[in-house]
Amino acid sequence: MTDHSDDNWPEREAAHPDSGQQARQALQHRIQLLTAAVEACLRQARSGLSELELIRQLQAPPWELLGKVDYANPAALYPVHFLLFHVLYRLRDELAGTGEVLSISPLSISLTTPDTIAGTGVPDQADPLRAFYLDLDQYEMPADEVHRMVDDFWAGRTARRPRRGAAEQAAIALGFNQLPADFAEVKVRFRRAVMKAHPDRGGNTGDVQRLNDAFATLRHYFRHGELTC
Repeated sequence: MTDHSDDNWPEREAAHPDSGQQARQALQHRIQLLTAAVEACLRQARSGLSELELIRQLQAPPWELLGKVDYANPAALYPVHFLLFHVLYRLRDELAGTGEVLSISPLSISLTTPDTIAGTGVPDQADPLRAFYLDLDQYEMPADEVHRMVDDFWAGRTARRPRRGAAEQAAIALGFNQLPADFAEVKVRFRRAVMKAHPDRGGNTGDVQRLNDAFATLRHYFRHGELTC
């Protein structure tokens, strides 16, 4: 199997909205293939694997599901990392009911069966990392936002959202009269606006880029705590 590592399907959807459904279906198919491969790799490596080791196994035969990874480029590495951890958290939920425990961290990913099982099923306690990686909207993150996350990490800063004024301007760019109540409204309005702005329908690429920028600003605003300083 050969990976087709064009991980920028949101940009393709914005430029060619009619292909958006096909891109999402292709992504789901890729996730299914990765899930089967990841489970097989972890069952063979009972002592566990690091994220890097797992990536290399998925690049090699018989899988060949991942292409070459530029580890020095956060924007290029992020889609691979996110998709892998999306698969891991999905797999952890699937296996929870069987009593198997999938431990997930970049340095150690392992599948074990405890001698004593206190309970089964998906843990009730809120898990921010699980919520993040299971949300495929996070897979669409623009390169500048990836770099900002990396900078925040190394500086010890928590992620923050733009000032309210910037979010309000982004909302206006998408056709809102005021900030919407939630991000679900933003996604619906964004898709409609991109359809109208497509060059084949009288728009231009500059309009599409402005809509993408506004969408990224609002996504960041609804994802993180407001910037007050």
